[in-house]
Amino acid sequence: MGRWEPGARERLVVAAVDLFTEQGYDATTVAQIAERAGVTKSTFFRHFPDKRELLVAGQETLSRLLTEGIADAPGNASPLEAVAAGLERASTAMGPGSRELAPRLKAAVAASAELQERDTLKTVSLAAAMTTALVARGVPDPTAALAGELGVLAFKRGYAEWAEDDRGAEDELAGYTLAALDELRAASASLG
Repeated sequence: MGRWEPGARERLVVAAVDLFTEQGYDATTVAQIAERAGVTKSTFFRHFPDKRELLVAGQETLSRLLTEGIADAPGNASPLEAVAAGLERASTAMGPGSRELAPRLKAAVAASAELQERDTLKTVSLAAAMTTALVARGVPDPTAALAGELGVLAFKRGYAEWAEDDRGAEDELAGYTLAALDELRAASASLG
């Protein structure tokens, strides 16, 4: 096993998702994940505090990209236009590897109550980050919170559709998340 091989973090995530899908989350050990990824247990722990954290490995990056996109939106952008800018920034960073992993990740989360709980916490955290970014732009709290929640819902819906779509691999996630946001905007307008 190479001690400092490049891509160890990504290999650990793929190995974990595969093992969680094959044998279940509870039955999978850190040692098995490390072995499948071709790294040592100590390398695993340099990247992740525990196996649960593997499935939210990109959360900090995703949160940062969403909030940077919101912050960089034009000054006259509406709250949902700023959210769209955040979605576009974050979605553009996700490539074919994320798309390929998505169905296995979904299956692993669906099979484990602990991973479902962690996924819910991730959703709450992303919504809070977008809300904070919108408040920093001067958007009132209730409006910022609603826009942040719609942004997370749009991201999740767009990501699910992107992962399941059988069109060419060149389709980018951003188109799916922005379309989902437009659908949610129209749906919220119809609430009256």
